[in-house]
Amino acid sequence: MKPIFAALAAALLLGAAIAPSAQSVPEPVGAPPAGTYKLDRPHASLNFRVSHMGFSHWTARFTTFDATLTGDPANPAASSVTATIDAKSLQTNYPLNDFNFDEQLTGKEWLDAATYPQMTFRSTKVEVTGPKTAKVTGDFTLHGVTKPVTLDVTYNGGYGREAYDPGGSRIGFSAHGWLKRSDYGVSMGIPAPGSIMGVGDDVEIIIEAEFTRPLDKG
Repeated sequence: MKPIFAALAAALLLGAAIAPSAQSVPEPVGAPPAGTYKLDRPHASLNFRVSHMGFSHWTARFTTFDATLTGDPANPAASSVTATIDAKSLQTNYPLNDFNFDEQLTGKEWLDAATYPQMTFRSTKVEVTGPKTAKVTGDFTLHGVTKPVTLDVTYNGGYGREAYDPGGSRIGFSAHGWLKRSDYGVSMGIPAPGSIMGVGDDVEIIIEAEFTRPLDKG
């Protein structure tokens, strides 16, 4: 065997010997405790979709946002959540130099992010609808206008602690909802009655989010 292949084989064997097996990874321990949880931003996404002339569900996203959740997973009806979104962080798949779609949609005719740089959500009610589902209603502010929005939320699970998770306790959710952008004064491109030529008024919101809480000391 050539030296370079022998060395590679030895390294692989050594790695296999010292690497922990799947069975050696500790299982998560305990239920998530009550308290305040912060959004784990690397494990969160905020996408939205609108109809484009009835031909497709055009999809884009916001990349800078944060949220705080306070409550008890054992008593979700008493929970609350607040969130902030940077309007300038809108990201499409078409930020070309000759036609920067990101800049167009954050410009004055659409979000006007220079004037209204931040969107916010503050929950006002949590209605439990099933063992792991709830309707979360809150005040959503967009383009300087505040109106109620309801999200259908699914609790995906969580744990009190896990040996390899530096974040501490962790919980995760999926959320889905709708709003009419014209309610917030963003009416550019909405089709005329009876027409599909334009960009739909109904905006679909799709959220995936994990939250963490540091472990109690002691």
